[in-house]
Amino acid sequence: MKRRDLLKLAAISAAAPVVQQLAPAQPELLPVIDAHIHLFDPLRPGGVPWPDKTDPICKPTLPERYMDMAKRFGVVGAIAIECSPLKSDNQWLLNVAINHPAIVGIVGDLLPDASDFQADLDRLHESPLFLGIRYGNIWNRDLYADMDKPGFMDGLKYLAASGLVLDSANPDPRLISAIRRISDQVPDLRIVVDHLPHAPIPTEPAARDAYWANLRALAQNPHVFIKLSEIPVLVSGKLETNPHFYQAPLDAIWNVFGEDH
Repeated sequence: MKRRDLLKLAAISAAAPVVQQLAPAQPELLPVIDAHIHLFDPLRPGGVPWPDKTDPICKPTLPERYMDMAKRFGVVGAIAIECSPLKSDNQWLLNVAINHPAIVGIVGDLLPDASDFQADLDRLHESPLFLGIRYGNIWNRDLYADMDKPGFMDGLKYLAASGLVLDSANPDPRLISAIRRISDQVPDLRIVVDHLPHAPIPTEPAARDAYWANLRALAQNPHVFIKLSEIPVLVSGKLETNPHFYQAPLDAIWNVFGEDH
């Protein structure tokens, strides 16, 4: 059975008591797996690389706190995405997931061109909760340039052979172009484009056409998926809460990728 089916079964099973509890108020509530959350604890010795201690969100953010907020919306589990470049934090996040049944998987942070990449990946992959790694516009990295580093593409090929995923980070046109190159060179690598609704779309016609051409090419690969994450935006410093504001850009993405991606 595929992990995707297992997650669905887990969601349905875990959701039963939650859905029953909320059914009187929301009779059509369906169980949800949140595919992108961050967990961190600034009170750990040495603190955390992110968020900055001056950020209002810089407080212990662990599964119990998350589920207290999310379960009212039918969320029965989540996939935690690493938000630290420290290799040791992969194990910290995995330990958190192992000890809390609501975390159904994690995506870690490793460098594909590192000499110990395969060993670290194999060690973490001993747990079925470890789903892959994230790489993109984060921690001063540049996927477009870095994929030409010696050993980088070999690392991604090993990631694909291991049945694991490459999540991207904070997309822009250059990153989308890099992801297309990777998809062409390692077509069996499962790729998840995070935060695509938040990507800036070029206004110059040729650049805009190239951007959408790259997305259409990615949509043809059955192993490429997107996350409708980081959708809300600030307009004049205020959160835009009118759902109609988001309709056109989300429709444009939907029309390219469809419900299966």
